Amino acid sequence: MSDALDFNARTIAEFRANEGRVGGMFEGAPLVLLHHVGRKSGREFISPVMYLAHDSDPGVIYVFASAGGAPANPEWYFNLVAAGEGTVEVGTEEYRVAVRDVTGGERDRIYAEQAGRYPGFAEYAEQTAGVRTIPVLELSRV
Repeated sequence: MSDALDFNARTIAEFRANEGRVGGMFEGAPLVLLHHVGRKSGREFISPVMYLAHDSDPGVIYVFASAGGAPANPEWYFNLVAAGEGTVEVGTEEYRVAVRDVTGGERDRIYAEQAGRYPGFAEYAEQTAGVRTIPVLELSRV
């Protein structure tokens, strides 16, 4: 098993064993498990990522395709956009979501909010400057 897959598997197990809370680099941060289907393979995957709750709508969260500042978007981003839907686990709850790619000023405002709360996201934006703009997805409960 690759290091990334091993890390994800451990994070997912810890998330589920502790009602959505984990330690390590995600300790205290809002974490969601994204269920997505591979657009080529048709296999289901689960990716743990941080999220930002919508400021007034409890049925909406935002996720950030930062890939830790890597030069390419993560596969989960492409899979969710292609499908237009997915499933999330937040805390002890699992539910279906519609996916919307957030762009322009709205994307910039939401990303800036996340970077203000978690400076690692500002670092990711610096690392990808001139290479790619880190996508923001809105996930709305359906």
